[in-house]
Amino acid sequence: MNKSNIYFANFDFTNFWDDSDYALEEYVNDIPSDELMKSIEKELGYKLPDSYIYLSKQHNGGIPVNTCFPTNKPTMWAKDHIEITGIMGIGRDKDCSLCGRFGSQFMISEWGYPNIGVAICDTPTDGHNMIFLDYRECGIKGEPKVVNIDQENDYEITHLADNFEKFICGLVSRENFNYD
Repeated sequence: MNKSNIYFANFDFTNFWDDSDYALEEYVNDIPSDELMKSIEKELGYKLPDSYIYLSKQHNGGIPVNTCFPTNKPTMWAKDHIEITGIMGIGRDKDCSLCGRFGSQFMISEWGYPNIGVAICDTPTDGHNMIFLDYRECGIKGEPKVVNIDQENDYEITHLADNFEKFICGLVSRENFNYD
């Protein structure tokens, strides 16, 4: 079976991305070559999920239209969800790419986030809350879970999704939540 056909099989990406000038400037990288992906994985020390690579081959990072993910417990951001400001692409050139100026290693070394995997999404909290691929259970080459890490609450880790594909498919509009 062709791997490219098994990811996001029932998901419509027609209106997924908000390609604003800001998104294109800060997040959206060129489609990564296989050589670039391998060098990014080597630099990060983790094998990226195939679904993440698949998505990056279609649109490499950016700001989705739907930016919220429901949670079962309160987070720093809200009582029932987290919100992302963008998804980091596979690259080094954009500030908000996996190995960019504000990428995964920056969040771990400069902000003190636990070294449990790869920071993949930032949030409206200006670095005080990040979304990570969590490799603690699966090892550096396994299928990581997606978690929210709250820097303001002693780096509390909240499970969001069992894998990257489920995280992406679970993003919903802000309009689904009450901000009172």
